[in-house]
Parts: sequence; C-alpha cells; structure tokens
Amino acid sequence: MSIEVGSKLQGKVTGITNFGAFVELPGGSTGLVHISEVADNYVKDINDHLKVGDQVEVKVINVEKDGKIGLSIKKAVDRPERPARPERSESRPYSQRPRGGGGGRGNDNRNARPENFESKMAKFLKDSEDRLSTLKRATESKRGGRGARRG
Repeated sequence: MSIEVGSKLQGKVTGITNFGAFVELPGGSTGLVHISEVADNYVKDINDHLKVGDQVEVKVINVEKDGKIGLSIKKAVDRPERPARPERSESRPYSQRPRGGGGGRGNDNRNARPENFESKMAKFLKDSEDRLSTLKRATESKRGGRGARRG
C-alpha cells in the first residue's frame, strides 16, 4: 500500500518516546507522530494521551526521501472550518470606535494627566542611562577596567 501525503489511515501505537509515538500503519510501515501533533493543546507528557497498543486515526503530513513518515493525530480529526474573523475596519467604522487610551481593558485613566511624547522620552532616557551606568560599573569591576580602583 502506498502512503500518500494527506491520506487518513488507522494505525496502532507500537512505541512511545519523550518526543512522540511510533504508529504502525497498514502494510507494515511505521511512522512517527511528533508530540506537537498529538493534540490541539500543549502536551507535556505523551503518556497522558497515548498508550502502546492504542488504535489511532492518523493523517500523513509528510513522507521523506529516506522513507520516514510524519503523522498527525490532531490533523486527522475533522473539525468544522472556523469562519474567518472580519477585518477590524469592516466590523466598526473608524468614526464609531470607542475613544480613550484604555484600550477597552478596564483601564480607566480619565482623571490621570496624559503624558506627552517628550516626557515619556525623557523618562525612558533617564532609566536607560541609569541601567547602563549600573551595568558598566558591574562589568568594569569584574575585569579590572579603567574606572575600577582596587586598594
């Protein structure tokens, strides 16, 4: 039986490693389901999802020239296609969007004085200079630089 990319097959889990599971396919060939292809959510331990001997439906996602077969369990599950999200500009015209700097996240700063660009930049420069001087002092003292005097 020839194995083609995109085909869905039934297989049997024959081995489990920390990076994935080996699945025996019809015809005796074996493929690997990488741990990232086991489930839609994050899989920390593959043993929580699969056991040796389990029958699984897999989808062939790649066949390499050297015969290695890449499989996916999560892509084998038919899920209805989610409708595409509408563009922001289509959902609400710019003139009707809510105004305010809160971003709609419950951050109500109406009474706070807005910072202008110059004050934000001055604050950033001061913080940056403080960090650089601290870093410079620490590195010079470690390697006996110009500014560090040992007595």
